[in-house]
Amino acid sequence: MDEYPGLDATLTALADPTRREILARLAAGDARVTDLAAPFPISLNSVSKHIRVLERADLVRRRRQGREHFLAANPEPLEAAARWIGEQRALWAWRLEGLDQILSEESRLGRRDP
Repeated sequence: MDEYPGLDATLTALADPTRREILARLAAGDARVTDLAAPFPISLNSVSKHIRVLERADLVRRRRQGREHFLAANPEPLEAAARWIGEQRALWAWRLEGLDQILSEESRLGRRDP
């Protein structure tokens, strides 16, 4: 069973620098879509496509106020991704430490591969 069901969507969303920049701007607080799009050298339609990817990954949430659309960052998927990365880091650190011990022991005993 997948312990991290949204991980693929989160990592896919984070793979693009424009989407990472949108998230960085939302870290300062909620923002209107048009305000988020203004600094980018791409069309509003292109920024909207990036926002939809972030929404599908549940990294941002949208609310409507009249005709305006406001976005807010949702840190939960990032926290889940950080947990997964931490688990992987710990696993590989443990494995590499074991390999280092084996190689050190072989070196100490003077063993060499042919």
